[in-house]
Amino acid sequence: MKKLLMIAVVMLMTFQLAAQEKLYLVFEFMKVDNKQEAAYGETEEFWAKIHEQRVKNGDIIGWDLWKLQPGGEDQHFQYLTVNLYNDPVKMMTNAGDFDAALKAAYPDMSEEDLNKKMEMTAKSRDLAVRIYLEEIDVTTGDFTMPVGTVAAINMMKVAAGNASKYEKMESEIFKPMHQRDVDNGVRESWGLLRFMSPYGSDAYATHITVDMYKDYNQFFNPPEVAENPAPTEAQMKQINEGIASRDHRFMYLATLVMTHKK
Repeated sequence: MKKLLMIAVVMLMTFQLAAQEKLYLVFEFMKVDNKQEAAYGETEEFWAKIHEQRVKNGDIIGWDLWKLQPGGEDQHFQYLTVNLYNDPVKMMTNAGDFDAALKAAYPDMSEEDLNKKMEMTAKSRDLAVRIYLEEIDVTTGDFTMPVGTVAAINMMKVAAGNASKYEKMESEIFKPMHQRDVDNGVRESWGLLRFMSPYGSDAYATHITVDMYKDYNQFFNPPEVAENPAPTEAQMKQINEGIASRDHRFMYLATLVMTHKK
């Protein structure tokens, strides 16, 4: 069976950025009514310039906008924005001078017009869920994540007390498989994220895994390569324990629409 079907696939995103430093991320899942698609597009175009300035000012190290599939009105969310940090304190406190970034992005826009843009933001989408995450592990490579990148984002919920067992399984067993796939052009990267907040028994998930592809052609038509070596009996025991420790809640396919990086 192809590795694409064997491995729990998933997202954002942007992990090559942090190969040398710890990466922290804020995922914001957006609900956008079908009638508001055009307005939401204008909203994110407006905000993209502000985020670009925030990157220049050092407030964040990156920002992405992803379009999600499935994205029907009854299928959770339609878009995802990602803010990237190299400092958890800056992430949690939303550090930086927003007004300075706003004025630098739109120096000639009147206060009245800026207020109208903010009102349009509120009307065009519902910021439904915000998640604070830290990167636990990631493959190595030189993928730069251009617009059009496809990410498979899997939401995992690990039973209380089993996080270490699950993360060890992902890093020690699956990561080497993912790295071989990256080296062979099957995918571009893989990463494991852990929820920082929200957390607890009522949280929808506790971890996210992300696989990135250049495009859907690579996702559906990976090159033919030698199969990964069969796991040993000890590894199979670890795999089975790790898989049993988590519930695969949901998978999104996401396409990168806009991005700004340090």
